[in-house]
Amino acid sequence: MIDATANFTLAFQKSGLTEDLIIEFRRLIYENYEKQGRKLPWRQTRDPYKILISEIMLQQTQVERVLAKYDSFLKEFPSFASLAQAPLRDILTAWQGLGYNRRAQALQRIAQRVMAEFDGQLPGNLEALRSLPGIGKATAGALMAFAFEKPTVFMETNIRRVYLHFFYPETIAVADKELWLLIMLTVDASRVREWYYALMDYGAELKKAVANPNRRSAHYVRQSPFNGSDRQIRSWILKLFLNDAELPENIILDRIASDAARVKRILTQLTKENFLRCRSGQYRLATGLEPS
Repeated sequence: MIDATANFTLAFQKSGLTEDLIIEFRRLIYENYEKQGRKLPWRQTRDPYKILISEIMLQQTQVERVLAKYDSFLKEFPSFASLAQAPLRDILTAWQGLGYNRRAQALQRIAQRVMAEFDGQLPGNLEALRSLPGIGKATAGALMAFAFEKPTVFMETNIRRVYLHFFYPETIAVADKELWLLIMLTVDASRVREWYYALMDYGAELKKAVANPNRRSAHYVRQSPFNGSDRQIRSWILKLFLNDAELPENIILDRIASDAARVKRILTQLTKENFLRCRSGQYRLATGLEPS
């Protein structure tokens, strides 16, 4: 797979992006996809709700971890209506193991907005999608491609890796705006779902086969360790409330093995973010159904 890119890269450096090179680039990507494309459950559906669930789960989370939770989450919450009306406790319980609990909260808020403002149907345009909680530029573009099969340009980590590998194999600090133009010029608008799936799978293989090309991106940021982080403490605190309906601050401080001032600061954050409610020093998990 990797050796096949050498001649392509030389041709690009010599003549720029010609029509013949676009055809060759697509051929290489599709050829790999036909041989090694991943069979993932969210690729077997056209249901925008199910695709949305997968896209939010996949944010900053490995495919293997999402596979372990995707089907069970959909069984528990099979529709926007069921997710919108569910207690936050049930959603967080089903979400355990995926991390970044803000995404679970965002999913419920998306469901509530979809039910209230879009007649229970995920909107099929970029502006409306980006107005929803937890949906940024990349996720909105992915939803346009995968849920609505509309030609769009978007970039996530695997796609960035592919374009850096093919077009900038030795360049340091490549800006996303340069890659964005190449993505726009090479997108296969006639097979947009398959094209982006194929790009993502090629990028996933690159991560295993070569030194991570994304390190040559101008936007590369190494993820900070989870152990000992505020994210870990947030997770510990929220897990307490999956078993206890209400806890006083002193019990929380006793159960969380960290500096008291740090835990108090994180409790304040979780309260401001509407994960928790606090009254007279007693904390409880928000229902997710209260006004935010």
